[in-house]
Amino acid sequence: MLYIGIDVAKDKHDCCIVDSDGVIINDSLRISNSREGFELLYSSILSVLPDKDISNVKIGLESTGHYSTNL
Repeated sequence: MLYIGIDVAKDKHDCCIVDSDGVIINDSLRISNSREGFELLYSSILSVLPDKDISNVKIGLESTGHYSTNL
């Protein structure tokens, strides 16, 4: 299982990826609030997901008004 934490902002999002053992996979992934940024996040998740089964991913994000709507 992978856990993704996302700090939401207007122009960019800061992401952290942690596995089920608590090992930090990536604690400094910054993506733009755009389709390109979302694709970067998705490909980053798939690159560290052993079985490529996206159902083994849990994502939590900060509720920051409408800035998280696209994501």
